[in-house]
Amino acid sequence: MARKKAAKSKTSTTSLAPRRSSEQLSIPTGYVELLDEIKGRIRSAQIKAALAVNSELIMLYWSIGRDIVQRQEREGWGKSVVDRLASDLQRAFPEMSGFSARNIWRMRAFYVAYATAPAIVPQPAGQLVRGNRPSSSTEIPAPPARESDGPILPQLAAEIPWFHNVVLIEKVKDQAQRLWYAQQTTANGWSRSMLLHWIESDLFARQGKAVTNFHSTLPAPQSDLAQQLLKDPYNFDFLTLATDAHEREAEAGLMAHIRQFLLELGVGFAFVGQQYPIEVGGEEFVIDLLFYHCRLHCYFVIDLKMRSFEPEHAGKMSFYLSAVDDLLRDPAVDQPTLGLILCRDKNRLIAEYALRDIHKPIGVAGWETKLVESLPKNLRGSLPTIEELEAELSRKPAPTKPPKRRRRTDA
Repeated sequence: MARKKAAKSKTSTTSLAPRRSSEQLSIPTGYVELLDEIKGRIRSAQIKAALAVNSELIMLYWSIGRDIVQRQEREGWGKSVVDRLASDLQRAFPEMSGFSARNIWRMRAFYVAYATAPAIVPQPAGQLVRGNRPSSSTEIPAPPARESDGPILPQLAAEIPWFHNVVLIEKVKDQAQRLWYAQQTTANGWSRSMLLHWIESDLFARQGKAVTNFHSTLPAPQSDLAQQLLKDPYNFDFLTLATDAHEREAEAGLMAHIRQFLLELGVGFAFVGQQYPIEVGGEEFVIDLLFYHCRLHCYFVIDLKMRSFEPEHAGKMSFYLSAVDDLLRDPAVDQPTLGLILCRDKNRLIAEYALRDIHKPIGVAGWETKLVESLPKNLRGSLPTIEELEAELSRKPAPTKPPKRRRRTDA
């Protein structure tokens, strides 16, 4: 009996001993680094798996479009046959979406869009390339997604989701521009609505078209990347300004719509301040708009003008850049400050002459807003602003008293 009691007591003592959780275990050297590395590999594998699934789906749609085109050419397939094909596919694969008759016709259009011309992606001056690496040539080939006996699908088209491709084939007729937008979608992670926005604002024609002296004032990698940032003209359609508006009104409009303004400027801009004060020689000067570009690691000064470009604007901007470089920039971290003069319009040759011998990196671009200028002169400025409309819509209606009910009396 004594032995059994002792055994029982020992068992009880053991069960009451606290268990050491995984958090309480001593972490060996290098464990945290290994954990982070494995997490990174898992996330990378997840992304690669998702991309592989998307690529296979795009290739499937491409092959279906190819088969329909070939059957139409050889056997004269018409609309009724394609509609029947869609119905049979939906019946065979009810768990899968994407086999409607409309989408199958899109597959045909997708094949035709890339089967009729060589897959070459243009590289305009403002080409935004993945990894911030500028291209040294004027155009780059888009490798095929898969080898075949007939036409091949460019890899860029296989890397983006299906409905991004639908937007491209419906909105962009030129194949080279289509591939450029596909490349930007992959590099910048554009959503479908963002892609549509940039197509409608004609980003391809505007990107990198500003007049600059970057190639003579910045080292090669930085100058190419800086050039890629700038557009000409900038599209400020969200502003409701008349032609005789002042610069402060334009600044106030941009700040009231800072989200749209940053969207138009592009990826990487962080807002620092409006009418930013700097003191030089005991006098205070103000910068219209000051930003910091997170990818280029540099301050970015914007001088907004409501009139045409004039040569003296370049000298004033050079002064601002020198002041920011001395007072704000940390040479150990920040690259040289960039400047952009935004004017209502410009003479390109005058702008080039004005920047030629200036040693600070400056760009000159136009900006436009179409809403008010498209109205008759007698109506400009008479429309309510967006802020007034929002205030009016948010105003609660006054409560109304219910109508008095007449008491019914029996005759």
